Amino acid sequence: VGLVVTEEEPSYADMASLVVWCMAVGISYVSVYDHNGIFKRNNSRLMDEILKQQQELLGLDCSKYTVEFANHDKTGQVLNCQSTLKVLSPEDGKADIVKAAQNFCQLVAQQQRTHSDLDVNMLDNLLSSANGFPDPDLVLKFGPVDSTLGFLPWHIRLTEIISLPSHLNINYEDFFSALHHYAACEQRWGK
Repeated sequence: VGLVVTEEEPSYADMASLVVWCMAVGISYVSVYDHNGIFKRNNSRLMDEILKQQQELLGLDCSKYTVEFANHDKTGQVLNCQSTLKVLSPEDGKADIVKAAQNFCQLVAQQQRTHSDLDVNMLDNLLSSANGFPDPDLVLKFGPVDSTLGFLPWHIRLTEIISLPSHLNINYEDFFSALHHYAACEQRWGK
């Protein structure tokens, strides 16, 4: 699941609740994104809030639900994981595509591939091997903007996107309703 905030003022407490709810319903990979990179710059504050919300919302069961930051940063906050959290900003999607292109050019230079080998499947494989995080099946987009504002452009080509008015003061019923809406979707894969 991708949680995309297009609002100007992100709320750590509300985002932490969303992450904990994702953990509680068994979602293994969660991406958090805001177009200003606020969550990424302050991921230790987000992690503290997640741990606090986890204790409040899950109580004694919280030991069953642990989270790991997938970002390679200096905070070093990694716990044994059942859910993996990746905090993203606009640079991340672009950087993945650049890294995949560099890897392909390297393969061509080493004569392991030719330029004519580049197609959608090859790029997809290069992107998957570069980031090690699966493409999201669902993106919950919060805010009035009808755009994902740069959230992993290649990775969401097959993703169901559900828009919600705001992440501020979101309740579990709205979150669960969005999951229920997603469960009823019929993916046609472009057909």
